[in-house]
Amino acid sequence: MNYCLFRVSVLLALCCLQDGFSLGCSFDAPITYEALMQIEYLDMVLSETLRMHPGISRLQRVCKNTIELNGITIPKGMAIVIPPVILHFNPEYWPEPERFRPERFSKEVKEQINPYTYLPFGAGPRNCIGMRFAFLTMKAAVVSLMQHFTFQPCKETQTGVLMKVSCRQLSGK
Repeated sequence: MNYCLFRVSVLLALCCLQDGFSLGCSFDAPITYEALMQIEYLDMVLSETLRMHPGISRLQRVCKNTIELNGITIPKGMAIVIPPVILHFNPEYWPEPERFRPERFSKEVKEQINPYTYLPFGAGPRNCIGMRFAFLTMKAAVVSLMQHFTFQPCKETQTGVLMKVSCRQLSGK
């Protein structure tokens, strides 16, 4: 959440989010499921935020069978660690990965994304069971906060990321 609000406050390209959501949602209207589902640009903003700042620093799986991958043998029972941020910043999958570009997740472009290169909630049969609920909750929270507050960065805002089991902004306590 804090990353999304930070991005909204910094990037002028996202000002449409603060002027009444010129995207089919009004700040004066109550937050409903139907209204949230109509705010497609917020979906893109949240998806891009999660690409750049995944809530988890790693996914871990245990290899069920011994396999060979690119000449490397991975024995049965070995723990495999996947850091999503490495995939999310790979220019092979994401052109200009350090740029915040919500349009990467427009309906047209989203269909071309390999689901195993975007892992904020994992992927496949063991992805996060609460993914849709979490995403809807984030949308509702952003809309609610923006109905009541205006966000802008301050001079002391630190833009780095502290990587631990979960990620957080350096200035976050």
